[in-house]
Amino acid sequence: MWSQNQWQQTIYGNSQVHRLARYAEIFNTVEGNTTFYATPSLRNVQNWYAATHDEFKFTFKLPKHITHELQLQHAGPALQQFFTVMEPLINRTGIWKIQLPASFGPQSLPQLAQFLTQVPQGLTYGVEVRNSAFFAKGEAEQALNRLLIDHHCNRIIMDTRPVFAAPPTTAAVIDAHQEKPKVPVHAIATANNPVVRFIGHPQAEENVHFFQNWLKQLPLWIAQNKQPYLFIHTPDNHYAPQLAVDLYRLLQQQMAQSTSALTDINLLPQQHTTIQMDFDL
Repeated sequence: MWSQNQWQQTIYGNSQVHRLARYAEIFNTVEGNTTFYATPSLRNVQNWYAATHDEFKFTFKLPKHITHELQLQHAGPALQQFFTVMEPLINRTGIWKIQLPASFGPQSLPQLAQFLTQVPQGLTYGVEVRNSAFFAKGEAEQALNRLLIDHHCNRIIMDTRPVFAAPPTTAAVIDAHQEKPKVPVHAIATANNPVVRFIGHPQAEENVHFFQNWLKQLPLWIAQNKQPYLFIHTPDNHYAPQLAVDLYRLLQQQMAQSTSALTDINLLPQQHTTIQMDFDL
């Protein structure tokens, strides 16, 4: 997301520019979750294009009508309609996300295989699964990973350890515990753009511990010429931008001796620095 009233002081300040335009001056990618619930209007898509620049990359979820209601079957017309509307942003979209429900299990892998031949080719896709069989390190998970590798499709990695370590004492945390999957973190890159969704603890300092493994894994992927995408969430997302900056700076420190590809970022409203880097935040 790029629009939260709680971000007024940290991101937007007194800026009169479009919120997305201001966001794109600080960060270089965003998770467009709105497309999961409904295909946007062409006018909105054109406005998003006008507010951003060529170095900025969206990641959009395919509509739940395709992934959850149709369950990837007989989705040709819906796919065509969706990508026709999204066409202005094709070149500014880094990952097209295919989020699948927990009911999508090993028996449905043939549907996914067929679906990946039907989506527009030449684009980059990521698949997020939530069925427990795909996290058991057995034949089902191996089959999923082979399928994704064969189709050059990224496996989206959910790291919900931080939020589930938080006691359910607030409405936001309770909602996160109900909505987010509590699954193991399997940091595997099945294609060139591994995607990490880090669901943070509401207490900022608690996240440093959970981020330690990513301080090791992300540089390894970058050294392999992969371009990871990292998205930082919190239960209510009120302080997500600041947490993203804090964790990113830890990554800068980790890589300081081996690379200069990571660029400094600043949330102060008067700063207008466009970020260009190999690692997407």
